[in-house]
Amino acid sequence: MNLFDPARDDVGALAALHKDSFSPCWDGPAISSLLAGPGVFVHHLPGIGFVMTRVAADEAEILTIAVTPAARAQGHGRALLAAASQEAHARGGARLFLEVATANQAALALYRGFERAGMRKAYYAGDNGHDAWLMQVQLPLPPGRNIP
Repeated sequence: MNLFDPARDDVGALAALHKDSFSPCWDGPAISSLLAGPGVFVHHLPGIGFVMTRVAADEAEILTIAVTPAARAQGHGRALLAAASQEAHARGGARLFLEVATANQAALALYRGFERAGMRKAYYAGDNGHDAWLMQVQLPLPPGRNIP
């Protein structure tokens, strides 16, 4: 797994992974725009998936985590989440937040250990208006604790 460098690495590869994972998806310009923002970083498993995270002050947020369908249920999402949480804490994050569709059972299993902090009604407008849980976890994770 590598820390993505937009000056060196191919943003199109991230867009392809996102397209393979989500509908609607983020295209290259959307991903480039996010990468240009302050505190944004990406961990990338080429051909498998990536996680995009932002740290602002002492809060960190998973902006997206994508694993191609053929590589799911093999621990890649957990590895990406672990890398993002470690890097977010190293950059000053004390709490990690994310949104997840209330009906996405696979993602909810991945985020086990996160606490529900609220709900965003009709958050996923492109996905039949699904609601999203706002989830959070304290950083750093306790020693020996798996993501989450």
